[in-house]
Amino acid sequence: MTDLATPGVTLPSLPAGFKHRFHAMVKPAGSLCNLDCTYCYYLHKQGLLHQPRAPRMADEILEQHIRQYIEAQTGDEVVFSWQGGEPTILGLEFFRKVVALQARYKKPQQRIENDLQTNGTLLDAEWAAFLKQHNFLVGLSCDGPRRLHDQYRVSKGGKPTHDKVLAAARLLKRYGVPFNALCVVNRENAKYPLDVYRFLTRELGAWRVQLIPCVEPKVFCNVAPQHWDHALLPVVGTPQARPGAPDSVVTDWSVDPDDWGKFLCKVWDDWYARDYGKVYVDLCETAVAQSLGMAGQRCTTAEFCGKGMVVEHNGDVFSCDHYVYPEYRVGNIRATHWGNMAYSEPQKKFGFAKRDALPQYCRQCPHLKLCWGECPKNRLVRTPDGKPGLNYLCPGLKVFYQHIQRDMPEILRRVRVAEGHFPKRGAATLR
Repeated sequence: MTDLATPGVTLPSLPAGFKHRFHAMVKPAGSLCNLDCTYCYYLHKQGLLHQPRAPRMADEILEQHIRQYIEAQTGDEVVFSWQGGEPTILGLEFFRKVVALQARYKKPQQRIENDLQTNGTLLDAEWAAFLKQHNFLVGLSCDGPRRLHDQYRVSKGGKPTHDKVLAAARLLKRYGVPFNALCVVNRENAKYPLDVYRFLTRELGAWRVQLIPCVEPKVFCNVAPQHWDHALLPVVGTPQARPGAPDSVVTDWSVDPDDWGKFLCKVWDDWYARDYGKVYVDLCETAVAQSLGMAGQRCTTAEFCGKGMVVEHNGDVFSCDHYVYPEYRVGNIRATHWGNMAYSEPQKKFGFAKRDALPQYCRQCPHLKLCWGECPKNRLVRTPDGKPGLNYLCPGLKVFYQHIQRDMPEILRRVRVAEGHFPKRGAATLR
């Protein structure tokens, strides 16, 4: 490795006790992937961003990223998240360089953590041994039982992938590699909440489950979020605000808002009855935390966003994983230090807009502090009085947040019994 002329960083001043922290997803292979999932929100970036046929993060850019990312943070932990596309396409040698560089630039008393989001199809024993040795947390993509998973998650040749995902889960368990299940809840598997949840926890063996609602406007391949024609956005509750209608605002595979609410309610009931304190379900956990007055554990339900950025294979930095469009390019780490971009005024404005752009309809909602308008990229519909900026999932979210209130008194009682002990972020639920 060679020393690089790194652009300087000026960290903003903070009140006593506060630390400089932000998070970035790294796309070391750009949008390159060995699968061809129907609903993928990232495959089209190859054309949109004019990526080469086989993008790969060069060694000098990798070193710039790791050095600057560590320099720009003063907390005792720095988390690197490797995503794609499919990052394992780059092979183990790339990730051996990663851990070597992290060891080189790590600050004293600082802990480096890595997580890897993967479809699992390229993992083998050598990969598993490496991941275990270097304490990687693995996110394994799985959409439930075979009949549901294989509907959209297929190879480039259209072949099913479910068996390979199951094999990857068994391999990770055999080597003692911690993994969670990332499930994209789409129009089809949303109709089978218990089949999906019980498969992920009881058969796949995930102790942590991330539930991601599949919501994509029909124009997502070439129109950036918030750059839609607002006059064409439908009013909530109309056929155009649901998948399946010829003039729907969303793709046919997007989850139906009502089905999303029913899905979450069913998962909550099963989780609360059988897995409370044993399995971490992200949307259930953050709903509990926020109901108790704690901060949101997910950016989508937090009051602000902007601390979850993206760096592409060529060093380009974008405001968010779902905002990788030219309009939201912040800069490039070869020219501007990571910290100067992460703490910049434009990025702050992007983050505060999550709250500041909410319509009055949301501000008056009794569930505002559990939702905060969910992810801004899903604000695809208009309020009943015609104002833009309402979240497409709003009807289902309202049902879910109302549903869980019946259990909150008992949860609060358990918290009091535990004498105010709260788990660390990402730990199992309060018992």
